[in-house]
Amino acid sequence: MGQAQLQSIHVHPVKAFRGTTLRTAVVEPWGLAGDRRWALIDAGGKVVTQRQQPRLALAAAEPLPGGGVRLSAPGMDPLTVPAPSASGTVPMEIFRDKVEAAPAEDEAAHAWCSTYLGIEARLVHMADPGTCRPVDPEYALPGETVSFADAYPLLVTTTASLDALNSLLARGDHPAEGPLPMNRFRPNVVVSGTAAWAEDDWSSIAIGEVTFRVPDKCGRCVVTTIDQATADRGREPLHTLGRHRRMGGKLVFGQNLVPLSRGTIRAGDPVTVLG
Repeated sequence: MGQAQLQSIHVHPVKAFRGTTLRTAVVEPWGLAGDRRWALIDAGGKVVTQRQQPRLALAAAEPLPGGGVRLSAPGMDPLTVPAPSASGTVPMEIFRDKVEAAPAEDEAAHAWCSTYLGIEARLVHMADPGTCRPVDPEYALPGETVSFADAYPLLVTTTASLDALNSLLARGDHPAEGPLPMNRFRPNVVVSGTAAWAEDDWSSIAIGEVTFRVPDKCGRCVVTTIDQATADRGREPLHTLGRHRRMGGKLVFGQNLVPLSRGTIRAGDPVTVLG
């Protein structure tokens, strides 16, 4: 097998919104620049994701210079939202973490999100991910932080493993639900040129000039069952992962990454397994 390479790069400027594909991305200690720096919270301050609101799959957020975003969604007029300039914050809860976030300064942003979802929702921004939210302490090294991503700065998947999963799905109980596209798994970086499931054995890798450690396998949730083009929910891939990829109580697809260095990654970069 030849040299593995970085096939594609993806960021999600607003957590749970549709992803954006990039040719290059700057790697910061807490993830890719512009990835999951915005999120929605409900009236109680809890993060809102596709777990509760599958229609978020149909909403898009285009990253803008300076950290702002341009929101769009079916039935909604597009809205440009600049990054907050004031220092005021509100408390929010993202899974088990309680952090402070900066609300969008334009009330129109909150109204836009609330109207689209039909619930009270606020759009918030993580002003300083370097100090805001620690990586899961069970797997973190001192000082490691993460943006509004579920648990770790980046997620890597491989095309060979998706092909293998789709082969299993085709022979399983719900073949009509496949084959599944990679966007079901909402990765940041997709690698080609590996063997299926090779990533299970990685402990550290280099993508171009940037090195990463691989702290933990990625356990998958119900979001993977949501068609990112229609927001319809099915049974796959969790049913098939439950039969073939159950590891330590998790249904595994992909690996989490923590950057060990800064730099820029580019589609086509070589991917080297360091350990």
